[in-house]
Amino acid sequence: MISPELHAQIRRQHWRLNTIAETLGVHHDTVRRVVESERFLRSGTQVRPSHLDPYKAFIVATLEQYPRLRASRLWAMVRERGYPGSAIQVQRYVRTVRPAARAEAYLRLDTLAGEQAQVDWGHFGQIRVGSTTRSLSCFVLVLSWSRACYARFALDQTLESFLRGHVEAFAALQGVPRTILYDNLKSVVLERVGDHIRFHPRLLELAGHYHFAPQPCAVARGNEKGRVERFIGFLRHAFFAARPFRSVADLNTQLTRWIAEVAHARPVPGRREQRVAEALTEEQPRLLPLPEHPFSCHLLRAVSSGKTPYIRFDGNDYSIPHTLVRRPLTLVAAEHQVRLLDGSTEVARHARTYDRGQRVEDDAHLAALVAEKHRAHDLRGRDRLRHACPQAEAFLEALAVRGHPLARETRTCCGCSITSAPPRCRPRSPRPSPAGARGAISAASVAHVLDQRRRASRQPPLIDLVLPADPRVRDLRITPHAPSAYDTLLTPPPAAAEETPDGSTR
Repeated sequence: MISPELHAQIRRQHWRLNTIAETLGVHHDTVRRVVESERFLRSGTQVRPSHLDPYKAFIVATLEQYPRLRASRLWAMVRERGYPGSAIQVQRYVRTVRPAARAEAYLRLDTLAGEQAQVDWGHFGQIRVGSTTRSLSCFVLVLSWSRACYARFALDQTLESFLRGHVEAFAALQGVPRTILYDNLKSVVLERVGDHIRFHPRLLELAGHYHFAPQPCAVARGNEKGRVERFIGFLRHAFFAARPFRSVADLNTQLTRWIAEVAHARPVPGRREQRVAEALTEEQPRLLPLPEHPFSCHLLRAVSSGKTPYIRFDGNDYSIPHTLVRRPLTLVAAEHQVRLLDGSTEVARHARTYDRGQRVEDDAHLAALVAEKHRAHDLRGRDRLRHACPQAEAFLEALAVRGHPLARETRTCCGCSITSAPPRCRPRSPRPSPAGARGAISAASVAHVLDQRRRASRQPPLIDLVLPADPRVRDLRITPHAPSAYDTLLTPPPAAAEETPDGSTR
């Protein structure tokens, strides 16, 4: 290689080649190559014929109409037209003729004060709530003129949380914009065919209550609400990144303080001389006034329980009075509270939990059920005594005459236990029992007589069973069985008979 200066100097000489080479001190082949360089330039690249040549015009025309069409699809289309080659040749050719993507230009849209707001959800990963994991989302509303904003974190993106975000945003900004711009999310748009839109009825109720007009963006045109999109990005890296928090409530408290101290203290984009807080003060008189009462955004749902007094909601069980089991009720769920109504009467109120698989109970509901079960158990206990002992009817009548509490005496007799005593310890004839003959009419006397009979028949004594204080375990009812059935498990099996060679057994 020679330098460009030497190349130009050789081209300026009009001597013979050897004279130029000797004068400039270069080889004569170098001088020949520079002076006769046109001989080494090809007029054009030689292209061999290809099987794809008859189909190139079709490929170019198709790409002009569908610039993002894949080469694999084009190969399938030309194969249907008789192309015998492979997909590699089509891919190489498409790479050279595909139209370059053109950068789309956008108009900058300016709005008037109080005219428009933009709303969207932001996803911020997942957090641990009790024993489960829930998605953390953030509702964001931005006023387009002043860039004032409202944001709150939630553990879901349900319609109720979406509506609640609007109500709280209007209260925080002290006014309502005339138009709100949305994505085509299901909480806003149920169905869309071109410009024909079917809005969610609950959103229309909210819009009618606050007198604003919902306006969805065009499909796949998130740039139309770029103000809220940019603020979510700003919120993500300027507030949420590496921020510790104890709960969603703590996170929202920090967010409210950050919006006042940071987000509303920044200059308004395009009007650097004005702060967002100052622009909000100027815009608030132009917002629509708030109605007298806020919109109710509670979840209403018709529910009914199974055979247990619990209503399942959001993965958790909430207790109800046992008298309302399997009856239709109305569940009213707020952000932090769950209420249950029977018609217009409130029958249960619980704190809402966002954990899963939990049982939220009212002690009064359980106590009423336990009392009901106790009364039924007392009656069943008397039937068990009558079935186990022929003298039980006279015994109960004597207790009633003497004024003894029948429920307590019946429980003691069942526990001591006539019904579970071995058959040889039970009375077999309708003769008066020894306790009755002595005039000792009480459950303690019956227990004493049974204990004497056990000792006489060399039966093991009864051992009291200690149960936990939980009424669901303590009041569990089981069918008693005679313990003697388990004694057969300790008896060794009889030895197998052994056969002798002559066929007999020994």
